[in-house]
Amino acid sequence: MRTLKACLLIGLATHFVTPAFAQSDGGETRNVVIQPYIEVSQVISAQIAPGDDVITYTQVAAGVDMNAQGRSSGASVSVRYERNIGYGDAIDNDTISGIARGHLTVVPRAVTFEAGALASRTRVDGNGAVSPNPLVTEDAESQIYSIYAGPTLATQVGPVDVTGAARIGYNRFETQNAIFDSGGNSIDVFDDSVTYNGQVRAGTRPGEPLPIGLAVSAGIKQEDISNLDQRVRDTFVRADVTVPVSPSLAVVGGVGYENVEVSSRDALRDVNGDPIVGADGRLVTDEASPRILAFDVDGLLWDVGVMWRPSSRTSLSASVGRRYDSTTYYGNFSYTPNAQMAINLAVYDGIGGFGGQLNNALAGLSTDFEALRNPVTGDFSGLVSGAEGSGLVNSIGSVRSSAFRGRGFRGTIQEQIGGMTAVLGVGYDRRSFIGAQGTVLESADGLLDESYYVTLGLSQNVGRTGSLSSNAYVNWFDTTSPNGDATAFGTSIAYSQAITTKLSARTALAVDYVDSEFSAEDFAVATALLGLRYDF
Repeated sequence: MRTLKACLLIGLATHFVTPAFAQSDGGETRNVVIQPYIEVSQVISAQIAPGDDVITYTQVAAGVDMNAQGRSSGASVSVRYERNIGYGDAIDNDTISGIARGHLTVVPRAVTFEAGALASRTRVDGNGAVSPNPLVTEDAESQIYSIYAGPTLATQVGPVDVTGAARIGYNRFETQNAIFDSGGNSIDVFDDSVTYNGQVRAGTRPGEPLPIGLAVSAGIKQEDISNLDQRVRDTFVRADVTVPVSPSLAVVGGVGYENVEVSSRDALRDVNGDPIVGADGRLVTDEASPRILAFDVDGLLWDVGVMWRPSSRTSLSASVGRRYDSTTYYGNFSYTPNAQMAINLAVYDGIGGFGGQLNNALAGLSTDFEALRNPVTGDFSGLVSGAEGSGLVNSIGSVRSSAFRGRGFRGTIQEQIGGMTAVLGVGYDRRSFIGAQGTVLESADGLLDESYYVTLGLSQNVGRTGSLSSNAYVNWFDTTSPNGDATAFGTSIAYSQAITTKLSARTALAVDYVDSEFSAEDFAVATALLGLRYDF
């Protein structure tokens, strides 16, 4: 399975970036960077709490970082395979991690094909909380995979702008223990899901030909979650108006109709009426069970807001309205005062599942970035930096299989000060879970999980041949389930010194800490690395 997913990531990279068009493609000049590498390191990890165990292992890794940008296509890829060879009590394990985003123009000024993929190692606590920075132990490791692809349309028919998008995605979570128990409440852990998104919009701009802008749009979103055959389906049709107030400010509003349904089947039960758990540790779906509605909204939607664009470097859109039979807020803010600084903020609100929200965050990244990784474990932190600003795919939250209404925000700040680059990602994710009455998911209905997260990355050139980097993260997880809160934080620092033009020596130190109410003990680990890297 891991080999297949590695091929998906590498295949996505080679689809958009190949040496064949590193120079040109039909006269189009491209900026292409392809950096394959191998690393061999010796690692020692000492447990600070609750015990004092010390383990050592050899880390062997191979990966490639790619970035290719052109007028009609672009892609960024970072993929890494790592094998840890343990000694004594250390446990052997291997990991694939990476992220890829790309686009390719199929029909000039009309149709573009987009795709993205993610593989990330995580740590799952007994209450279902997820941290993207696992401790160096195999029993705390889980893998998240996400991939999507689809075309987008942007063209003009007379004065009418026509846009559209279609996307299909797949998401999977792999773990050794798929059911956790928090205070007597079982958590059925997400397995996999398939997502479908489609939308089309036709509209005019203010002044072309009317003084106001008018538009109509329609769309459908669906996520099929394998656990208990859950289905989230959201369809809508709406009309929008844009009223200019000044050259840089406009008031926007819309009204329409929506139909949102969340449904599932019940779990298969034994003779005592208890739900049956399968060999994979997840609840077994009763295929003979009728589909039972857990959420059903059918009626009016509306929102009003503002669009502000005082310059090409600043933009803001913010709206408030009514959707899902309650108040909704959403918006985006982007500020790039100069070439050294970029600020991005997104506020979201939607109904879906674990995989759908991950897919949306991945699709929201630009296609021109550099992935930030933990210098000791090599894990992808969820944070990227790039010419178009930074981005964050870190709102993993919890791994409950139940559908939920997810609201929150994620923001990033990227700044370059002299030879130092700093990237900061912050976010908040609030999930209110939805479960059908009379089913095993009824116990999850109304539960609330909240996640707060901060991720920081710093890099600095040292002289002509050295580089210094540092990462830090903090994750807070609060839940209404008993004994569910958790905190995880850590920091690392790494130094690299070139020995030759291709060979470099590496050293790194890291400290990680986990405090969970589910466990009676806190965990703290210090890790040191010394190794070599060869860039081809």
